[in-house]
Amino acid sequence: MIANDQELKVTLDRITQFQAQVAYLRNTEADPINYRAAVSGFLTEIDRMQLEVREYLSLHPRELTIAV
Repeated sequence: MIANDQELKVTLDRITQFQAQVAYLRNTEADPINYRAAVSGFLTEIDRMQLEVREYLSLHPRELTIAV
């Protein structure tokens, strides 16, 4: 779980990088089956990280200090 704003920034940067990789593969991979195989891990990881971001942002900063 994301514990602070610095970790939030790192996670958001990783999401951006993974999205760029998926977009690159979408434009370069000619075979749809190979494309799906190549991006499935990236998309799964993007989903996981976005859930972590959502959970972190749903808490008020005071709640974060209490939870730790």
